[in-house]
Amino acid sequence: MELNKIYNMDCLIGMKDIPDKSIDLIVTDPPYRVISGGKPHLKGQPSGMLSKNDGKIFRHNDINIEKWIPELYRILKDDSQCYIMVNTINLENYLTVCRNAGFKLHNVLMWHKNNATPSRWYMKNGEFVLFLRKGKAKKINNVGSKMVHDFNNIIGNKKHPTEKPIELIKFYIENSSNENDTILDPFMGSGTTAIACINTNRNYIGFELDKEYCDIANERIYEIVVEGGLQR
Repeated sequence: MELNKIYNMDCLIGMKDIPDKSIDLIVTDPPYRVISGGKPHLKGQPSGMLSKNDGKIFRHNDINIEKWIPELYRILKDDSQCYIMVNTINLENYLTVCRNAGFKLHNVLMWHKNNATPSRWYMKNGEFVLFLRKGKAKKINNVGSKMVHDFNNIIGNKKHPTEKPIELIKFYIENSSNENDTILDPFMGSGTTAIACINTNRNYIGFELDKEYCDIANERIYEIVVEGGLQR
């Protein structure tokens, strides 16, 4: 499989062409079931992203994690690490499936945002990240890093509904890989992981099923690599 490319295809199909134990690090923000704040319950309360409260953000939201998580484990190198972003209602299920696949839990990290999602049960101003390992434990590159980390969320003009800050993904990549390593993101979205890899001199492989977002990701990369004068 060609490096430094985002494939417009189902990751379950694409990952079949990735050899066992060939990926140095996995960083991904998969689509998952959500509960929105929905329509305002009190005067002045903001509405959530999903006013219809159907638990879905994307067209391809219904994915079987029991199929793709074991594939992540298969293609990840021994003694390597994996970051999976997840919300509260999916946390328990993700942990169970990851452990059944063979992953061990290093830590549950928290991304502290600068904004909050409406909720009657405490406003949500953070997002969980499962920090997993395959095989033996190894230290991160910056052992002074904290488990709760602050990176400003993107407010307005998002290229993707759940777009993450480049600096956030770069933080994980730099802590758990080295230059010229290969990073996989099976749910690439608008290409943030790819851009973080380019900015840190890593290789990447990505999959994105939605052609609209895949095109956006490739446009962003073109702007950085070609128009920005980078040689990749």
